[in-house]
Amino acid sequence: MKRRQKRVLQMAFLFTLALIFLPNVGLWSLYREKHLLKAHEGDEQGFALGLSDGHVYSWTDGLRRRDWHDNESIRRDEMRVGKGEQGKPYPLAEDECDDSVYKENGFNIYVSNNIALDRSLPDIRHPNCKQKLYLENLPNTSIIIPFHNEGWSSLLRTVHSIVNRTPDHLIAEIVLVDDYSDREHLGVRLEEYMSRFPKVRIVRTKKREGLIRTRLLGASVAKGEVLTFLDSHCEANINWLPPLLDQIAQNPKTIVCPMIDVIDHNHFGYEAQAGDAMRGAFDWEMYYKRIPIPPELQGPDPSDPYESPVMAGGLFAVNRQWFWELGGYDTGLEIWGGEQYEISFKVWMCGGSMYDVPCSRVGHIYRKYVPYKVPSGTSLARNLKRVAETWMDEYTEYIYQRRPEYRHLSTGDLTAQKELRKHLKCKDFKWYMNTVAWDLPKYYPPVEPLPAAWGEIRNAASGLCIDSKHGSTGTELRLDSCLKEGAERTWAHEQIFTFGWREDIRPGDPLHTRKLCFDAISQSSPVTLYDCHGMRGNQHWSYRRDKSLYHPVSSGCMDCSPADKRIFMNKCNPESATQQWLFQRVNVTILDKFNSATTS
Repeated sequence: MKRRQKRVLQMAFLFTLALIFLPNVGLWSLYREKHLLKAHEGDEQGFALGLSDGHVYSWTDGLRRRDWHDNESIRRDEMRVGKGEQGKPYPLAEDECDDSVYKENGFNIYVSNNIALDRSLPDIRHPNCKQKLYLENLPNTSIIIPFHNEGWSSLLRTVHSIVNRTPDHLIAEIVLVDDYSDREHLGVRLEEYMSRFPKVRIVRTKKREGLIRTRLLGASVAKGEVLTFLDSHCEANINWLPPLLDQIAQNPKTIVCPMIDVIDHNHFGYEAQAGDAMRGAFDWEMYYKRIPIPPELQGPDPSDPYESPVMAGGLFAVNRQWFWELGGYDTGLEIWGGEQYEISFKVWMCGGSMYDVPCSRVGHIYRKYVPYKVPSGTSLARNLKRVAETWMDEYTEYIYQRRPEYRHLSTGDLTAQKELRKHLKCKDFKWYMNTVAWDLPKYYPPVEPLPAAWGEIRNAASGLCIDSKHGSTGTELRLDSCLKEGAERTWAHEQIFTFGWREDIRPGDPLHTRKLCFDAISQSSPVTLYDCHGMRGNQHWSYRRDKSLYHPVSSGCMDCSPADKRIFMNKCNPESATQQWLFQRVNVTILDKFNSATTS
């Protein structure tokens, strides 16, 4: 009897377990089935085979992916404190900011020398990047770093950041390419220091070659499957390399670029560029620009790679074989400049693609100025014309309309470049503009629309004119006596301005505006010149029927004090003559379109 009761209890217990366990197994099976089906459809997910750091996932496409984060190193860095750690600005005294600390490098070498060579950086990636997995089997890379008379600590910090934040087996080598430096610390001392890194080697040019040919020298001796080019004053951030290599592993004919963060040239604070993820572009004077990612290219995950028409230039990775199939860089380009357009046009037009990768971030010091002289006889203009004549077809005319002096420059022999384009069966530039850079004309139209107003801007109350005096960024606008009609223009005055289709105001006539805009930040602030960004904001103005210059961001109007000739923002007052401004020439039709769009 007891034995029968015991058996009944055992069966009841097992039945209860089955009721609990089997539905959950079914739910798990259903979940996994749906999960893998979703993975198959979106090629995004897999299921875990392991749960430790660096665990591997198997995908429905048969490929294995893994988490490449070095979590122990990340945790160590998060604990670090000190000056410059976590990418924070170095606290500077006044005597640590004088011009002498910039003279040799174009950035504050005192600060560079006083922060750690292996300092910690903030993880400013999109949060989704922390969860991303990349192929388990990635190609290795040769990291090529050209330099000329680089600062000691900035060059070393570049190398330390790469070594510390890169899986060792992904680095085939780090190639430092010295472009004929003559500073003592870059000779034997550098070789002795770098001997501690088994994968670092130094290659030296025999004469000054310039950035382009120095990069080519590094590429010619490289052994890695991928070539990764960096500048000599960079800091690689967390898990920067796997996202780049993953894209190339999936498509060997793609070029990939990291997000380039800003390291301040004075205090070395680390931060994202304004606007962060944007597409590379250019205007029709061939200045590099950044434009917003259009909605059509914005996927559900903002951390995913996205197409970019033009690279910034200095930081990118490319399959080594594909780089040489494309002909490398044009060896006819001198020193620096234009090479980013050449490689960008070439990869897109000749069967490849180019992506910016938000989960890869590298900081870069943007120098205050170039600290060394470029050898005589070289010309950025010549490089730009050479690229345009090789790749841009009939669109070169838009450049010549803005830069007529380019028409008469010699490009050198273009035979080899045009033969390369023919051999690679490259598409034409019209295809590039229609298919790749289709959104560029919205911001930089080949044919500039007519302005709404231009000429002198005279104040109704005082009869004085706005004068920017050929100032640079940060210059406050002032009033001055208006130059007589037809009077000789001098470098002491700048009184011609254009209120153009972007609804910003720039010094110069419609065909020759400068890249500076009227800018204001609040109702009480001065009106200054600032680098034009084309994104409205603080640089957006409305010229209204009452002759006021209205500033939508601050809801204020441009005002002035004739007594001390200041120009500033103030609360709008339609009765105030000091807020009334008279443009020399006005296109009423265009102005009405601007104002109707603003009020609608």
